[in-house]
Amino acid sequence: MELCHQLLCQEKQVTQRELFYKLICDSPDYFTSQHQVNNTIQDVVSLLRCSRRSLGIMASSRGAIIGRLLLQEPGQDILDCSGLGTSGYAITGDLNLLNKLVFHSDARYIIVVEKDAIFQRLAEDRIFNYIPSILITAKGYPDLATRFFLHRLSKTFPNLPIFALVDWNPAGLAILCTYKFGSIKMGLEAFKYACNVKWLGLRGADLSLIPEDSLAELKPRDLLIAKSLMSSDMMLQDMYREELALMMERGRRAEIEALYCHGYDFLGKYIAKKIVQGDYT
Repeated sequence: MELCHQLLCQEKQVTQRELFYKLICDSPDYFTSQHQVNNTIQDVVSLLRCSRRSLGIMASSRGAIIGRLLLQEPGQDILDCSGLGTSGYAITGDLNLLNKLVFHSDARYIIVVEKDAIFQRLAEDRIFNYIPSILITAKGYPDLATRFFLHRLSKTFPNLPIFALVDWNPAGLAILCTYKFGSIKMGLEAFKYACNVKWLGLRGADLSLIPEDSLAELKPRDLLIAKSLMSSDMMLQDMYREELALMMERGRRAEIEALYCHGYDFLGKYIAKKIVQGDYT
């Protein structure tokens, strides 16, 4: 709390990682790991009933966005996200800056992609040219900044449906649930940036598209995630429980890349067909 007070007086912001190294130097007897610092930050957030950014702590971000979106940072030129390379626009961890961005879009959909490799494949195929969309990824489990950005998009364009493309395994479902319901680990900020995300794929019904040899066995980590999901309030939706039960029953997992057995351009057709047929939940 003393360090946070110093940050606010100096009008500076740091990431949790930067704060960890500062604490290791200043208070080595109290803080010995990043995990310990993260938990302590959460305690302070809960104690003071405030957000991380109000303490001068900004989110580190892995997120990226591309597609039919014009965005403008304060005092900067308008950026056309459809003209970027396959890596897209890097989402900053500064939530104050993200909150000041001005958005314009003619997209009809927002597509949340679990993995960076899939994001780059869809970006290279310029999928947003024939499926008018905005693509966003956190390159795995969503960080706070990416969730904040998606939440801002959903508030700015409330009529755009949000679809999630994740692996068919417990981790993929956990990632979907984090976008849709929030993260319990975030305390008071847990549900603040939740969005109405629809599960586009992969789902159990898509396994017929994937060769049996492309399915992998569930790993011990998958079983732990599945157990955690089953005991969570987020899993109140029967369909989610059924999908998770099917994963456990078959003991198998499928990755989005398995669809490449139909060719590298199949993924765009798969997404378009599902959207047109309303095959999402």
